[in-house]
Amino acid sequence: MADFKYIVRIADTDLDGNKPVIYAIQGIKGIGYRTAEGIVKLMDVNPREKLGNLSEEDIEKIRKLIEDELEDILPTWMMNHRRDFYTGEDRHILSTELDLQKQDDINRLKRIKCYRGVRHERGLPVRGQRTRSNGRKGLAVGVTKKKG
Repeated sequence: MADFKYIVRIADTDLDGNKPVIYAIQGIKGIGYRTAEGIVKLMDVNPREKLGNLSEEDIEKIRKLIEDELEDILPTWMMNHRRDFYTGEDRHILSTELDLQKQDDINRLKRIKCYRGVRHERGLPVRGQRTRSNGRKGLAVGVTKKKG
């Protein structure tokens, strides 16, 4: 137990070494359960093994797979940024780059003044949700009680 690692750093993210591998790597933004499941099966690692118990070689293999080879392994339908607007390629983006890309996409929609961009600007639901009864923000506006 002397070589147990409580914190493992992969893709600029600190992961909890006490969690099982399949759940620990979900701590990286852009990797969900299905992607984590695929990574674990490909690495031939016990998914219930704690991340901190893995050898340094196994952790390095997982790190290399996630940071460098993930786009080559995942099928197109599983990637989180398909048909990029500028390049047209399918990409799987991780961590802070995912936040930046999402903000760039929203800013592009706002700049071209499309319907979705206008809805983002006004802080309204973008994907057709109703606004009459749900999705209200701010203070509740209701009937005030008369004094006296």
